[in-house]
Amino acid sequence: MGRGGDVDDEAGALRRFVREAGGCAVVDGGLATELEAHGADLHDELWSASCLASAPHLIRKATIQGFQARGLSRERSEALLRRSVHIAQEARAIFAEGWSKGPYANHRPSPRRPVLVAASIGSYGAYLADGSEYTGDYGISVTKETLKSFHRRRLQVLADAGPDLIAAASSDPITECTAVADACARVGAVGVNCTAPRLVNGLILYIRKVTSKPVVVYPNSGETYVAETKEWVESEGGASETDFVSCVGKWRQAGAALVGGCCRTSLATVRAISWALRESDYAVGGDEDRDDFPAVAVL
Repeated sequence: MGRGGDVDDEAGALRRFVREAGGCAVVDGGLATELEAHGADLHDELWSASCLASAPHLIRKATIQGFQARGLSRERSEALLRRSVHIAQEARAIFAEGWSKGPYANHRPSPRRPVLVAASIGSYGAYLADGSEYTGDYGISVTKETLKSFHRRRLQVLADAGPDLIAAASSDPITECTAVADACARVGAVGVNCTAPRLVNGLILYIRKVTSKPVVVYPNSGETYVAETKEWVESEGGASETDFVSCVGKWRQAGAALVGGCCRTSLATVRAISWALRESDYAVGGDEDRDDFPAVAVL
């Protein structure tokens, strides 16, 4: 989805994707969690974006300003952002080839599971690396113009890299945010990310009152992030992975069309989400043997 494309095509692509998927699809899980599981040290102000330079084979959202603060030139910073999209596209191609040429290829149906690549425009707080992305409290000195200036070039660079979608986050009240998104022809879906699972069902209902666009839910594990130590700790009333997955059917019934996981969710969580959606789909008359829920991979 480059800049200057047809508005209806850009916004309609995701809605067609969801419709052709049978009404729901899987969003990926917390990439930083998987990077750590594979040995990446993310105790860095760049967080998982540090892997774009040090371990691209092991990747997630990044900022031009963050790279520049580490001494990289603007040109190199922008090149690394483009690289994030290209790495995700390469991974998609490898998956498709493996699906068609793997040891069980002759026994598989033709692949019906498309994978879309979404470039994630993370919050300003993630760049600050002080935990404020979880509160939206950036202080009175940060104005709307500050945020527009911060995001503008990154959005341009990522859009020109050719992802299928742009995923952006906001910390405004949900009904206000949804109303703005609903009025924008370029917005294909509306939802919540990195939110405690216990809050998600109510948020879906709020969103559905304001828009008919597909609803995305991308909750975290329910734990609390401690900025001082850069660690996650168990929250009072937090959800385990089992509790998280047990909510998926309820979210689907409330109107969620795309379901995935954010911080502290894993590959196992995504796999369980897919199974839960399959069970929910079958419960309302879908295909019990279905194993091809399409996916949206968010950088």
